[in-house]
Amino acid sequence: MQNKADDSPGDSPPGTPPGFPDDDPDALQFRRRAHTFSHLPVKKRISFNDASTQGVQQGGTGTHSKTLLRRQQSVNPELLQSSPVPYSRTRSVSESESNFSLSSSFSAPTFLKSFYQGSFGSMGSLADTRTLWSNGEGRKRTLSGCSSDSVSAPLNIRKVSWRQKIFLRVASPMNKPTSMQHPDHCDVMDLLPLSPRSFDPSLDPLASLLTTSGDTFTGKRPKRTAVHYRALWKTAIHQQILLLRMEKENQRLEASRDELHIRKMKLDYQEVGTCIKDVLAFWDRKLSVPGRAKVVPLDKEEVHNAISKGVPKGRRGEVWLLFSQQHRLRHRLPPGRHAPDTPYQDLLKQLTAQQHSILVDLGRTFPTHQYFSAQLGAGQLSLYNLLKAYSLLDTEVGYCQGISFVAGILLLHMSEDQAFDMLKFLMYDLGFRRQYRPDMTSLQIQMYQLSRLLHDYHRELYNHLEEHEICPSLYAAPWFLTLFASQFPLGFVARIFDILFAQGSEVIFKVALCLLSSHEGEIVECDSFETIVDYLKTTIPNLTHTQMEETISKVLDMDISKQLHAYEVEYHVLQDETVDAVLQSNDSDRLDKLEKTNNQLKKQNMDLLEKLQAARQKIQSLEATVENFLSRESKMKHMIRSLEQERQSYQKTIERMRSCLPPDALADVEMTHMVKPAQGPNGKAKPTAKKP
Repeated sequence: MQNKADDSPGDSPPGTPPGFPDDDPDALQFRRRAHTFSHLPVKKRISFNDASTQGVQQGGTGTHSKTLLRRQQSVNPELLQSSPVPYSRTRSVSESESNFSLSSSFSAPTFLKSFYQGSFGSMGSLADTRTLWSNGEGRKRTLSGCSSDSVSAPLNIRKVSWRQKIFLRVASPMNKPTSMQHPDHCDVMDLLPLSPRSFDPSLDPLASLLTTSGDTFTGKRPKRTAVHYRALWKTAIHQQILLLRMEKENQRLEASRDELHIRKMKLDYQEVGTCIKDVLAFWDRKLSVPGRAKVVPLDKEEVHNAISKGVPKGRRGEVWLLFSQQHRLRHRLPPGRHAPDTPYQDLLKQLTAQQHSILVDLGRTFPTHQYFSAQLGAGQLSLYNLLKAYSLLDTEVGYCQGISFVAGILLLHMSEDQAFDMLKFLMYDLGFRRQYRPDMTSLQIQMYQLSRLLHDYHRELYNHLEEHEICPSLYAAPWFLTLFASQFPLGFVARIFDILFAQGSEVIFKVALCLLSSHEGEIVECDSFETIVDYLKTTIPNLTHTQMEETISKVLDMDISKQLHAYEVEYHVLQDETVDAVLQSNDSDRLDKLEKTNNQLKKQNMDLLEKLQAARQKIQSLEATVENFLSRESKMKHMIRSLEQERQSYQKTIERMRSCLPPDALADVEMTHMVKPAQGPNGKAKPTAKKP
């Protein structure tokens, strides 16, 4: 009964190391395993018998049948190999295998490990060099597989109950219960991570270097040479280089993906018209020309036809750059009108006085577009850099609100550096900077030119606007200052920029005239100032796709360059005539005003002369007083000098008289001076204080 009590599995958890009595000196000394449970192990006697004795015990028992439970990696393999008798560790179980139960402290990973070690014990000797931690003490143990002698005994296949099947399915990704019952035909991918066969050494690139064929069976670490270590270092270095290359490639791919995402975000607008294959091939052919061949001027008629058929959205920025190069080939600016050559990156390092105005307008520029909507996002930062750089480059213009929309359109189709170059091209080469000057004289000329166009070509619309006192600056000034970018769809604005870079600033007049003429009937029907202005500012910008295509086609077919030049000359002539007429009509009035002014000045002059004479008299009297003081000062100085001389003569006389007196008389004189009472400042003797 005592032996049964000691052999029962309920006395200690399954992972408890065997305990041996201290009074048995002849017992074999086995290697103790580190305990991995939270409670202390209970001493328990384990019987070790040979295989024949085990068979007798198994057959001789009646109701209390014992099932052999083998635990690998618990006996020192050196002792087993040196012993002639094969030992096996057994433990009695009082119940059948179907009633198998787990201790309360038996964790799931430990159970699975022991379960698989028992199930696959017949598959050969496997070496496991895993390092485990136990009880938080940092002690390491090495699990070594048993030798071939220790597993020579027949192994009973473990039966798995339905509870264990459910548990295994939950605790592991294995979904094949048949592989547990037949371990010899199981798949490595179906094994649990704790199984010795769950890791395939062939997948490890260092397996051939770290292990040898004899290590699995002997369990001994081979002696490594310098060649092995050199090979290990070489393999590790090669793998590290490969990892670094892969990491750089991943970073490059991520940057490329981000760049593609930003480019897609920039071009998120509806295009006006579609480019056919012939047009795409034409632009690809022109843009693929080498750098030296691009200096050859393009055929204007060919370019005009290509623009009328459309420009590909993805390559629109490159087309604009090509147009700027072609314009600079045909039109050379005078030396004084060239843009400064300060690099863009140097301008970004400086500070601008327009910083506050630029920051305020960042959120107002394309607030609905995804690229510019994020506060201080990539779009707003690029826009800030571009506006800041131009304000430092062109100090006369600095920053104006309309420039932000023009710069935003450029940033949507090209990089910051390219957008900065194109902004300089718009401002200096195409002459748009004149309308952004503080006096805005150029903008006034443009408004006059637009009014003259309406007067000559759309007289009814012009009269209707004049009747309600609606001047062009009320509705057309934002069109010219922002190049239609602040109110109209981006696809339509992009098409305007296509024509603008090819034909020049007159395109703005063409577009404005086409928009007004296409809505002439609706504008004339408006009968009040408010309704007309509201229609011009809200209804006209909401163009349909068909209206935008029609407007672009009309702009391409229109030519008003001569009229614009004539209207500009007319403006300057009228300005000079107005000044001359004002001068002639107001000559008499001007003379009267000048006479009155002259009389007032004469009176002021007389008053100033009187004051000047009084001041001169006062100065003369002061000068006389000063002279009097100077004469008195000289007299007193002369008197002081005479008194000094007289005093010196008296002192000499006293010295001579003292030298003539006998010594006794001289002593009496000195005593007389000592006894003589001190005199006060008025010559009277001071009263002597009585001694108490």
